Amino acid sequence: MKVLHVITGLEVGGAAQQLRLLLRRLPAHCEVVTLTNPGPLAEAIEADGTPVTHLGMTGTRNLSALPRLAGLIRAVGPDLVHTHLYRACVYGRIAARLAGVRAVVATEHSLGDAVIEGRRLTRGVRTLYRATERLGSATVAVSDTVAARLRRWGVPEWRIHVVPNGIEAHRFAFDPVARAGIRARLGLPPDAFVVGGAGRLVPGKRFDVLVRAVTQLPGVHLLLAGDGPERELLRRMAGQFGSADRIHLLGARGSADGPAAGDGPDIPGLLSAVDVFVSPSPDEAFGLATLEALAAGLHVLHGSCPAVDELPDDQAPGARRFGHGVHELAAALRELRRTGVVRLPVPPVVRRYDIDRSAQELMAVYEEARVAPRRTRLAAPAGPPPQGLPPGVSLPDPSPAPVPDGRSLSQR
Repeated sequence: MKVLHVITGLEVGGAAQQLRLLLRRLPAHCEVVTLTNPGPLAEAIEADGTPVTHLGMTGTRNLSALPRLAGLIRAVGPDLVHTHLYRACVYGRIAARLAGVRAVVATEHSLGDAVIEGRRLTRGVRTLYRATERLGSATVAVSDTVAARLRRWGVPEWRIHVVPNGIEAHRFAFDPVARAGIRARLGLPPDAFVVGGAGRLVPGKRFDVLVRAVTQLPGVHLLLAGDGPERELLRRMAGQFGSADRIHLLGARGSADGPAAGDGPDIPGLLSAVDVFVSPSPDEAFGLATLEALAAGLHVLHGSCPAVDELPDDQAPGARRFGHGVHELAAALRELRRTGVVRLPVPPVVRRYDIDRSAQELMAVYEEARVAPRRTRLAAPAGPPPQGLPPGVSLPDPSPAPVPDGRSLSQR
């Protein structure tokens, strides 16, 4: 099977990292098209042996990208097109139809209750999404929570397939040598109580709550991995509270064998160096960062994590949900520090979300999309593929209005 993956961008983030892990395991010939910024993961994916093409799309309503993308799809001649992230799903579904490819699968990586990929959900966004969703064969939700949101949007049940994200758990195993080396390199006392966090530094992730909570705990350090428009704001906030020497903003980090900016720790190294991990985001589609921290044997405080919240408590005994407030988070961290924390056994939830299983389940969706009758199949046009949009589909701005300083790419 030949599969063409279309993704909005390949910056370091959850969707892009997940795509790379899947490409290594899918028993199919795959190629990748990124609409916008190739980012550091493009080189990593190509180094793995998968070709990556940058479409060079500019702006959020670049209609000239449609015929270019359709032409590229015709040139590749895939059996199936798989789209990732909102903008790629909108453009990719239409372009695949123009190119005559009928098997189209889309994955919803970051659909929240109020935002999609860090941007506000509006009536126009939902209308455009539903109009283009009908042009595909199936929509993959990364959690039951996302599947429920899709149903509320009016996506038919039979078109929704739940294929959870997956991780390579062994990459996050605790490494005491890395812990000592990273703490020494960052100038942290060996016995310091260190809190960790990771993700895009955008308003929806609420890292301001984490920074303010740590400033209330004398002697506690924070290692925060990630980059984004709120980085300078968080740095100023730490200085205003007199905690600049304890709040360490590390910038973008990579996986153990992937791209990492600068010479600081990668994510597995970060997880070995800290004592507790916090994911303060109140609205997640899955919660990869929380899952990776649990794989490292850490206690985790999270605002939202469907990967954990959808399961019984005994599947992730080290995870605890908090109510998003600064004082509640500070109290929980203070209590963990007082009682002392030790590394925990890797919980059952980690084994549940194995990337090999995710790849197998996704291949089953591919096969069904190729051979099952399309209940909403439209007659294939005669002659050359049309150069305009499919009948009944108009294309307003496919990128919803951003929240302040937000970005449209899916993040951790």
